[in-house]
Amino acid sequence: MRAAAVATALIVGWAGCACADGLRLSQQRLDRITAYFRQQVTDGRIPGAIVMIQRHGKPAYLKTFGVRDVTTRRPMTTDTIFRLYSMSKPITAVAAMMLVEEGRLSLDDPLSKYIPEFADMKVGVERTGADGQAVLDLVPAQRPITIQDLLRHSSGIVYDYVVFGPIKQNHIDADILAGDFDNAEFARRIAKLPLAYQPGTTWAYGYSFDVLARVIEVVSGQSLREFEQDRLFGPLGMTGTGFYVTEPAQQDKVAEPLPSDPVHENPRIRKRWESGGSGMVSTTADLARFFQMLLNGGTLNGRRYLSPRMVDFMLADSIGPAAGVRPWLFYYPGAGFGFGLGFAVRTDAGVSPWAGSVGQVDWGGAAGTYFWIDRQEDMVVLLMVQTPTQRGPIESALKSLIYGAFEK
Repeated sequence: MRAAAVATALIVGWAGCACADGLRLSQQRLDRITAYFRQQVTDGRIPGAIVMIQRHGKPAYLKTFGVRDVTTRRPMTTDTIFRLYSMSKPITAVAAMMLVEEGRLSLDDPLSKYIPEFADMKVGVERTGADGQAVLDLVPAQRPITIQDLLRHSSGIVYDYVVFGPIKQNHIDADILAGDFDNAEFARRIAKLPLAYQPGTTWAYGYSFDVLARVIEVVSGQSLREFEQDRLFGPLGMTGTGFYVTEPAQQDKVAEPLPSDPVHENPRIRKRWESGGSGMVSTTADLARFFQMLLNGGTLNGRRYLSPRMVDFMLADSIGPAAGVRPWLFYYPGAGFGFGLGFAVRTDAGVSPWAGSVGQVDWGGAAGTYFWIDRQEDMVVLLMVQTPTQRGPIESALKSLIYGAFEK
């Protein structure tokens, strides 16, 4: 049996173990992870969590902690469903790159080829008026937004909460999240807003992947959910992944944060919006398959989803000096990292305050789910937790605990 197939079988059937034998990881040092997360639960910082380390296609560490919901006291289990928020973006990126690989979509295509409302975009430029107050001028975009811009966050499309100055009022007035809308309507709403930066000049976090979701729909002729179900979720066996949890039998599997640390989305209520940037839910077992597929160079269990060269391309830095894309003030990948097509990419062995390998890729979500792929160590790590406030310290500690467990 292939290593990837072994990994798939183990993650599905696992009930709770830590099995580092032969994987160059110290069992004693891995036990520090167990102690750390048990303490997090005991101290009331998080309701529960799941941690998975997979090396060479085999589980090196797999453990659940605490409960999925403190109000029901249901235990954390490997079929628990988590809100991914921005960890949806790498999945949307893979879906888009499947279309690129097939020649149905090109990274240098202008976005307006697929969504005409994005032609002739304006960029908001702040200046100081005669009265000393900030004034917003709208100037033409110097070039069109491209599909590549969407994938690397260089489109100039930003989230409401990260836009500042007089342009912020445009976002407040637009109220783009109001009501029940689909991906087509959401893209039209965004197209009415001025861009915060000239396309291709600045890495700035925003709704780019939600617009990309609509591009996928236009090109494929399917909804985002239908396309991903047909091309990714179904073939990969990702039975717990989607946008909403509407089956009554599955709804009690949804992980909840502490009442004092809330999130604002209830995935049990179906909406028309299938957010490619923040709307997915998934399980540990499903994501283990998805990220193992990427670590394997685009294949799992004998089926190919992307070519190895396309995976290499996605996981390479796309905003380095040659690209001319400067980091925005709040640069989420962090020092020592660039950004590929949907993934932060480690470019330096040092610089960052976290241990890791050059070429490692990662990303996370606002509610605390987090992953990284370390191709030098042939390793996938998953942190599944719902804690908006504690996610930063936990992610940092987990990196130290894992790289501190290596024996050589």
